[in-house]
Amino acid sequence: PAPAPAPTAWPYLVASAAIHVAYFGLVAAAYRAGDMGLTYPIMRGGAPLVVALVGGPMIGEALSLSAWLGIFMICGGVLALAIGHRSAAAKPGLDPVGLALLNALVIAAYTIIDGIGSRLAGHAGTYVLWLFALNAPAMLVWAIVARPRGLLLAPARRRWWIGIFGGAASTLTYILALWAMGYAPVATVAALRETSIVFAALLAVVLLGERLGLARALAAGLVALGAIALRLA
Repeated sequence: PAPAPAPTAWPYLVASAAIHVAYFGLVAAAYRAGDMGLTYPIMRGGAPLVVALVGGPMIGEALSLSAWLGIFMICGGVLALAIGHRSAAAKPGLDPVGLALLNALVIAAYTIIDGIGSRLAGHAGTYVLWLFALNAPAMLVWAIVARPRGLLLAPARRRWWIGIFGGAASTLTYILALWAMGYAPVATVAALRETSIVFAALLAVVLLGERLGLARALAAGLVALGAIALRLA
């Protein structure tokens, strides 16, 4: 079993586990209200900017001009990927953009909390494993309450291997992100994480046959330039 984190990290673990439940709930609501191509870039592109503006002063991390430029370029490129997508509202009264912006704040909150908590824990891997162990029961309760039993169990039986693969990938990638936050500013790592959207766009072209288009290509290029600026910061 993973060793227990340092006692000073436990308040951050508990707070993050609770916030992650809100995060997944808002993700589901945003996807029901609008297209993934609209909501996902807004959620992921807005969060690093909030982390840089709020988290820097809280943690006491000062960013260079090049780092700020890189963060703005990455966030701008990611948000640009949402331009041109129309909302496909599933229920009247739901605002996909509002839900996505709200979730961007939630993502920024748990990013800052986990950036501090993992440093206090002494080891990013230990922190993430305990975080997911705390988060799993809370998510299961939320799923049981939010979904009828048939809608919860049937997909789990048919696609259990997807859940295992996704869970393992999520755990590993978050360990790497928090490990990086131990050596680099939290805002920088948070922005670099969102370059994954570029890879997602490219995979959609290769595997799903989607058109890249000039606007998406320029947005992806802006994200890449932002990553280069952060590397040189």
